[in-house]
Amino acid sequence: MPMVVRAFPVLPGKEENVRALASEMAGSRRAEASEFYGRFGVRHESWHLQQTPHGPWVIAVTELSGEPQKVAQDYAKSEQPFDRWFKTQVLELSGIDPDCEPLGPPTETLLDWQD
Repeated sequence: MPMVVRAFPVLPGKEENVRALASEMAGSRRAEASEFYGRFGVRHESWHLQQTPHGPWVIAVTELSGEPQKVAQDYAKSEQPFDRWFKTQVLELSGIDPDCEPLGPPTETLLDWQD
């Protein structure tokens, strides 16, 4: 299964909002999130908050059942109400526009070790 790893900066003063978004995705919007993830072939996703000298960052790790570039294009084009809400949250919290950068800021895999 393809894995996609992305890091999103958290805009100043938005750390608690990121925590609230994660809580909402796992709580009151869980059914919508499950349907959203299912439509894009997400088998597993985890978010990790990391404190850096440049402020907090959210690292998202996603396991997909489909090809990442195709999934990213479908996500960027989606105007479903939940998708639009989620993409608005990402933009407001990180400054990254999922319609333009659906996989987040570009990443480069430096090590992919497996035993």
